[in-house]
Amino acid sequence: MFTVLPAEYVFSQHNVPPEELANVGVTEKLGEYVSGDILLYNELGEEVKLGQYLDNGRPLMLAMVYFECPMLCNLILQGMMKGVSELAWQPGREFDILTVSISPTETPELAMANKEMYLERLGKPGAADGIHFLTGSEEEVRRLGDEVGFYYQWNERTQEYMHGSTLIFLSENGRVSRYLHGIDYPELMLRNALSDAAEGRIGSTVDRIVLYCFQYDSASGSYVPVAVNIMKLGGVATLLILGIFLGFFYYRERKSAHKEHHYTTN
Repeated sequence: MFTVLPAEYVFSQHNVPPEELANVGVTEKLGEYVSGDILLYNELGEEVKLGQYLDNGRPLMLAMVYFECPMLCNLILQGMMKGVSELAWQPGREFDILTVSISPTETPELAMANKEMYLERLGKPGAADGIHFLTGSEEEVRRLGDEVGFYYQWNERTQEYMHGSTLIFLSENGRVSRYLHGIDYPELMLRNALSDAAEGRIGSTVDRIVLYCFQYDSASGSYVPVAVNIMKLGGVATLLILGIFLGFFYYRERKSAHKEHHYTTN
């Protein structure tokens, strides 16, 4: 398992993290499952179970943040929405987004206000049914965090939550499939992560060819080019182009020979 500490982490002289960050970070739990009976509240204040979002046959993109965060959470959500806005795929159709508040004091009304704001920024009105801003109790949200390896802590001194910046991807049956760390989520990385979470069931043939050239690197929590696969595709492309060229040349020669034969016989 790979652990990622948040941006607030600063190495000390002895390479020991500050005590206040001892229980903060992200531990990748790839292949493990989340519980469908985790209780949360949707933007309308209705009690929902996590399993309700796992029964749609679509992968999930999970962001654990809090809505009144002064900086980092806004950057995470902005980066996420920017990447999603560039996707040809749409929330509610190929995948769903769950944004879960880590603060038990935040309300469904606040969740709704944030959903409306980010939906407007996204510019895809039809995505509303696939984007969910949720709240919950300390116990239930902690339970979700523990199951996906997302650990956070309230700092009394700064009156802020300390947490990492990560998007977590779940398959339709609740299996943790990918993590993307940071605040910048390029469209290609989101496509890779969602395709992996959906086990290749979404996207066109062209998408699959492009994604074949990249693989997930758990050390960096991102996708990196695979030189061997790129060379394989390059070789196939070269053979195709050569085949088309030779075919065209052969066709032209046959056509020319046919014309000569026609003139000779006449």
